[in-house]
Amino acid sequence: MPQEPILTDTQFDPEDEYRPEPEPEAEPPAWTDGSLRIGVHASIAGRYTNALESARKLGCNALQIFSASPRMWAGGPSRIPEADAAEFRARREELKLGPLVIHANYLINLAAVQPMLRTRSIQAFHDEMLRGLQLGADFLVVHPGSRGEASPGQAMTTIIESVKQAGKRLQLGNLRVLIENTAGMGTAVGSRLEEVAEIVRGLESLGAGACLDTAHLFAAGYDISMAAGLETTIALVERTIGLQNVPVFHANDSKIPLGGRVDRHEHIGKGKIGAEAFARILRHPKLGAAPPEGLPGRAFLLETPIDDPGNDRRNVAKLWELAGLSDQAPRAEKGFSMLTAALKKKITEHRKTIARNKAKAGAGKRKSGKTGKKTKSKKG
Repeated sequence: MPQEPILTDTQFDPEDEYRPEPEPEAEPPAWTDGSLRIGVHASIAGRYTNALESARKLGCNALQIFSASPRMWAGGPSRIPEADAAEFRARREELKLGPLVIHANYLINLAAVQPMLRTRSIQAFHDEMLRGLQLGADFLVVHPGSRGEASPGQAMTTIIESVKQAGKRLQLGNLRVLIENTAGMGTAVGSRLEEVAEIVRGLESLGAGACLDTAHLFAAGYDISMAAGLETTIALVERTIGLQNVPVFHANDSKIPLGGRVDRHEHIGKGKIGAEAFARILRHPKLGAAPPEGLPGRAFLLETPIDDPGNDRRNVAKLWELAGLSDQAPRAEKGFSMLTAALKKKITEHRKTIARNKAKAGAGKRKSGKTGKKTKSKKG
């Protein structure tokens, strides 16, 4: 048999070098396509995916949720069972809903002076971050907190350090913390846009941004109900926070007059801000999601009350209408509401029971006070 020739040419040929294929760049999320994103705060009651189904049935293409009970420190385990989180992520991908925003627990006070409250708040916010990562959330919104006896400057330093502590040893990836402006009630921090901007700047290393609530802006004294006032407010946001750092708006009308400094949300077009003003806001090129002036993926999320079945669906439809995009809105399921007639009846009965119990307790105290009076003893 003829022998195979021995190759003697051992000169290196650059063409022979192994070149691994570069990792493909991640595709931008579908919700950053430049279309307007309108959503609602949806309930996770029952299971997390229920919030996704509610958003879909209400005609939304974005949503906000709580990741646990918003008014309890012990709102459940700090982690979500992975099977539940995976189911949620997969269903959200199917429905193409985005962005997904998580609103942090209302009890969290990142500005707290009291060591125990601050420690508890940092731990609770850390847990919010963990659950947000599990669910694949895009944004985590938190109120700055109440400063108590501290100065505004001290409070903002505390808030910045608290957020950093909460995020320590975590890789946040695509999850972005957003500081929400406040109405200015009591000693709440963040009613002035300059304060929100200072906190955002202090958290630049985390890529933090801001979430602006229309009702809070109005109650804090920013007259976004008028065309001139809206332009002035937008200019101030550009100078301080930067519109590129405001990917989410909470779209709420206000029960409170301009500068009332109280947080009370109203149905869109039924409050002191008014439908005409919301049309200006939703159609303003700088506040939208379309390039070149808008921010792709920017969302307007409703936190309006649901007093009667259908309020949620009607508010979503109103936003699409005022944006001039009713014909492009996702189709809502006729008659669907997160509040059913049966649930409303149950809530009403529960409130009546609480009121009766309070009344009984008050009557008992008054009776006890009368019978418990000391009588002067007669001297014999």
